[in-house]
This record gives sequence, structure tokens and C-alpha cells, in this order.
Amino acid sequence: RCQTPSVKGISATTGQEQQVSTQEKQVLEDLEMPLARRQTETLFQEQPKTGNPYLEDTLLRSYLKTHLPPKVLEEVDQDLERFGTRLLTKIQPLGWECELNPPVFRQYDAWGQRVDRIDTCSAWRRMKEISAEEGLVAEAYERRYSNWSRLYQAVKLYLFSSSSGGFNCPLAMTDGAARVIESLGIPGSLKDAFDHLTSRDPKKFWTSGQWMTERRGGSDVANGTETVARRQPDGTYRLYGFKWFTSAADSDVTLTLARIADAEGQCPQGSKGLSLFFLRVRDEEGKLNNIQVQRLKDKLGTRQMATAELWLQGARAELISAEGRGVASISNMLNITRIHNVIGAVASMRRMISLSREYARRRVAFGKLLKDHPLHMQTIARMEVQVQGAFLLLMEIVRLLGLAETNLASEQDQLLLRLLIPVAKLYTGKQASAVAVEAMESFGGQGYMEDTGLPVILRDTLVLSIWEGTTNILSLDVLRSLAKSQGQVMAVFLSTVQKKLELALGTAELAPAVQRTRAALGSLTQFLQKAGPEPTMTMELAARDFSYSLARIYTGALLMEHAARPGASSTDTCAALRWCHQELCPVATESGFGSYGAGAALQDSSLVYGGSRL
Repeated sequence: RCQTPSVKGISATTGQEQQVSTQEKQVLEDLEMPLARRQTETLFQEQPKTGNPYLEDTLLRSYLKTHLPPKVLEEVDQDLERFGTRLLTKIQPLGWECELNPPVFRQYDAWGQRVDRIDTCSAWRRMKEISAEEGLVAEAYERRYSNWSRLYQAVKLYLFSSSSGGFNCPLAMTDGAARVIESLGIPGSLKDAFDHLTSRDPKKFWTSGQWMTERRGGSDVANGTETVARRQPDGTYRLYGFKWFTSAADSDVTLTLARIADAEGQCPQGSKGLSLFFLRVRDEEGKLNNIQVQRLKDKLGTRQMATAELWLQGARAELISAEGRGVASISNMLNITRIHNVIGAVASMRRMISLSREYARRRVAFGKLLKDHPLHMQTIARMEVQVQGAFLLLMEIVRLLGLAETNLASEQDQLLLRLLIPVAKLYTGKQASAVAVEAMESFGGQGYMEDTGLPVILRDTLVLSIWEGTTNILSLDVLRSLAKSQGQVMAVFLSTVQKKLELALGTAELAPAVQRTRAALGSLTQFLQKAGPEPTMTMELAARDFSYSLARIYTGALLMEHAARPGASSTDTCAALRWCHQELCPVATESGFGSYGAGAALQDSSLVYGGSRL
């Protein structure tokens, strides 16, 4: 005979049973039933259910109320509430359907004819229609709200991202392609394409790819691009090459880099030999534009989206940049897609924390709800501070972008935007991965179960530190922005942070955060003076920690600015204080340990390879 077991630390005694919830009594009663009557397949936990994501996002709503002009706020608020309801009732189920029905590649038809067809599910195709209806690209280019249009678009994308079933990726590239065409003055040959990319009509809306990665390199496009462009008598070009990663391979059009061959067939090398091309993926009959699909990639995440290896075998294309100016021309696209990466990172963090918070209100363990366990709530609170800081950094970037796109940005605004885009992308990518893992743990074993949807969010989040440039690549890009501006960008950074700290001085509770941030600024300045203005081994080794320092200091200043506004809550102050309690300037700390000298580089190699021959 077996003794009745305890359930999660709750013993089945009469005295204690009077203190536990009805739900726990039911668990005990079921355990006391004969095995034949026990419903062993039932899990006695409630599914976390979130509501309208806009109405539940207190930080988002307070930010919009603080910054948007009243008339704009009135219109935007109504539309976002409507959109939140649509997300909850219509779009989220479609997103899950996209996950369950990933794209399928059919290379041949039943009669052995090569067709290279990528079949996507109806939910994926519906996501494209919804994206057009909601103006998820169009909103930024219609400029109904002047410089605030870009921020409004970013907010809609932020709400849409975690429910989009991966469709946020083709939207990023579509937005980037539209921005490139606009930056070129929308030449006549691209006017039709621009209208399609920014259309609200589902029947006319196009999505774009971004075909840059080839076999020899990812971010190293200067040395890794082998695709050749051959000029035709009619002025168009034919492209020949192999593209190793092409995300959203079912897109309608794409931008890509190639090297123009001369009359002897020779191609200039390096970044100055790259030019930018626009091409239609299929013709009017739906046939591929002299493109062969080799296979679809078998990825860890973002399985909802078709990522393919493609052969370009004379694909007809149009040169849209000046010869040899491809990298400079596509930089606008990279800025937009990196911002979309930040949007995806912040959205995934918000989604995971919202689910964790709701689960804590429902799950009973050790005799009480998870929300009544102080350590559990401390863990969620620490994640919340991370997402609040990341959200404000995102809003700062899209605010500056909106000013730049409407010719309202000062020179200082433009310098700051150039610096903050790579800083935000690299830092939020790392934040999102850490928060996703921590949030999954807050569900215990349930977090590891596929049918909860939580592993999907984790897998899709992990790519965010890789897409659009890894952490190290972007850290070096931060150094390039310093060198190109001859130090001006750092002067703007320091003065902007100081201004935000001055605003925070009016709130006494923020004094410790102000003090710590000013100390971090001092340490950062000392490090830069010691490193010197010229690129050195020291700066390269310090690039990652230096970028982290910029991200933490600027985000802390944004949190204090938000907490110092009229009507701010105590939780706003708490978030700022907690953020600034961490090490704000890790580059200064590591510099003190001698981590960035030439000797340190040799030590690193020795540690990695264990003293073996390098």
C-alpha cells in the first residue's frame, strides 16, 4: 500500500487542506482516486492569457502620451487600440499557423519538369495582406504625421512583431528597399516598384529581399561578393553568381550587390568594385527570373520563413547605384533593417515578460501563487528593467530617424543616429537572448514544451544577435563612426547625456542614478583620452565593451529622463535606479585589468588554443 504523495510541497493533511486553494484541493482529490479513475492526462496548470497588447503596455502608452502632439496622439491611440484587438483575435492565431506550416520547396513537378517552387501556407500569405492593410511599411512613407510617422510605424511593428509568424523579416527588407529607392530620389524606372513596396492595397503590395551574403563571406561583402554583372545592349544587366542566404526567398523583388565586368570580363575587387542592383524575382507569368533554387536552409529558428540558396544564371537586373557605389547606396537599407532588428528584440522581450507575468498570477507552487514568491518576482522585475531600457532606446532611434527623413534633424541628431543604430542593434540582440532564456525558465518544465509556443519565441530570438551584423561586427562599426566623424560623434553623445542628466536633477529620488552615470561618463572620457584618436589594437579589443558602455550609459539617461517627466510613476524611478545600479562603463573596468593591450591579444589566443601552435 502506498502513502498518498504530496503535491509540490503541499501535504494532504486535513489542517493544511483548509488553507489551500480550490484548485489544489482538486489535485489532492484526484491523487486519492483509484488509478483507473484518475485523469492522468490533465495538467493542473492554467495557460497564461494576455489581453490587448497595446492597452496592457503601460510604458508604450505613457511614452506616446509624453511625446506625441495631442492631435496625433488622439488618432494614433484609437488606431493602436483597434490594432491591438486585431492582433489578439486574428493575427496571433495566424502567426501560430505559420509556425506549424513552414514553407516547402518543390524542385520538380510530377512530370519531372524543374519548377523550383516555394510553397507557403495560407496564413503566411494572409500576413502579407494584413501588412498592407495596416500600412506597416506605407505608414513611414506617407508621412501623415510628419516626423512622427516613422515612430508610429515602429510602434505598430513592435506590437505586430511577436505575433507575425516571422513576417516581420520580409517587412524589414521591404522597408529598407523602399528607403534606398527614396534616398536615390525615386528615379522613374523605380517609381512603380516604390509604389508597390509602399502600397496599402494587398493586391499591389510587394515585399523585397536583400541578397548580400555569399559563400565566401557574410558581413565581409567587400571580399566575399563574387556575383558578376554583365551589361546588355539595352542597358540592363545580367547577374551570375550564388547567393548563400536569401531570407524571404518568396519575395517579389530584391536588392543585391554585384561586380560589373568590363569588356575583357575583368571585375574590380574590394568594396569599390561593388554596385547595387534591383531585380524582379519572377516575371509577369510567375516564372523565376533565370534563378534556380538550390535548397531551403534548415534553420534553428525563423522556420516560418523561406531562406534559400539561389543560383543567379543570367538574372535580368537594373543598376540603381553609381558604379562602385553599391555599399554606400545600400547603407540606408542596412540602417532600416538594423532598426527592425531592434524592434524584434524589444518585442520578443515584451512578449516573454508579459507571459511570465500572467503565469505568475495563475500558477500555484508551495502553497501560494508564483507572484507571491519574492524571489520569483525579483527575477521578473529584473527582466522588466531590461525591456524598459531597450524600449526607450528604440523610441529614441526612431524619433531621430523621423527627424532625419523629414529634413528636421540637426547635424548633432544625425551624428547621434549614426552612432546609436549599431549600438542599439548589438546590445538589444544580446538582451533579447538573455531575457528569453530567463523567461522560459520562469515557466519551469512547461517552458520547454513545444506546444506552449515558448520555444518558438526563444529560437526566433537567438538570431537577433546574428542578423544584420554580429555583435563584434557592429562594435567595429561603432569605432568607424567615431573615426569618420573625427570625434564629433562622441562629443554629441556626451553632451546629450549631460542634458538628460540635468533634467533628472529636478527629481531628488534619481540623485543616486545621476551620480553613477556621471561617474561612468568620466570613466569613459578617461578611457578615450588614454586610447588616443587613432585606430589601435587597444580600441579594437575594447570595441565590444566600449559599445556596451555607450548602450548602458545612454539607456540609463533615457530611463532617468522618462522618470523625471511630469506625471511619472514610482515604478519609472525604480527602473532608472535599478538600471544605473549595474556596471555602466565596463570598458573602463576591463581597461584597468589590462585587457586591451597587445599582450592581452596574445593571451587570448593562448587561452583559446591552449598554447598549441596557432
